[in-house]
Amino acid sequence: MSDAPVLLDVSPAGVAVITLNRPDKHNAFNAEVIERLSDIFETLRANTDEARVVFLRGNGPSFSAGADLDWMKAAAHYTETDNIEDAMGLATMLKRLYDLPQMTVALVQGAAMGGGAGLLAACDVGVVMKDAKISFSEVRLGLTPATISPYVVRAIGPKWSRALFTSGERFDGAFAEQIGLAQYAVETLEEMTQMEEHLAKLAFGAAPGAVADAKALVDDVAGRAIDHGLLTHTAKAIAHRRSSDEGREGLAAFLERRKPKWAE
Repeated sequence: MSDAPVLLDVSPAGVAVITLNRPDKHNAFNAEVIERLSDIFETLRANTDEARVVFLRGNGPSFSAGADLDWMKAAAHYTETDNIEDAMGLATMLKRLYDLPQMTVALVQGAAMGGGAGLLAACDVGVVMKDAKISFSEVRLGLTPATISPYVVRAIGPKWSRALFTSGERFDGAFAEQIGLAQYAVETLEEMTQMEEHLAKLAFGAAPGAVADAKALVDDVAGRAIDHGLLTHTAKAIAHRRSSDEGREGLAAFLERRKPKWAE
């Protein structure tokens, strides 16, 4: 395996696998890791034809232990301006992950601390080992989980976010599933592989443009009052999909009892 800190592999079929590749550091973040992830997400965003589903995993015993200690030591000597610029790199990387048009899946084993848990929250789907160790541990260092907070609060709501942000409590994958931070908790790596294959199959059965629009739809309607404005917005959204090439192809395939072109 390459010694690059982050690896990207895209299969001919269109499965993109991003691997955090600092196993000796438990895949902790530093500036290089963040920049590499950000560049990869931007590349994948522009290549939806080549990549239909994106899996994010860690090499070795951990998914990601959060911030690298050497990186944190260096940041302690930054000016406030330098710290803002540094933090914006992480914030931008997470937003690029969240905004990817493909289905994104975090495959989490071992530790997922701080920013590692943020990656899980920013993905569409989380598959975690039941014995994974997860924590928003920033308060124990005198910090706050600021850059990851938009995605965590969306995933688990403000009440659990307050509880876990203020306590820094460590919890396992089974609990992460219970509160909605992950969708699936599995016992073994074999079960994780099976779930990965299942989700890839689901992704390839869905129209790429419809997946992107469905993700945007969630953000459009979340928290809004169900009023005439929202009804109009959703009516226009489905009308757009019905008249799209994918919508026409999907309906034709259903009526003709065949697979649509994107699932062939």
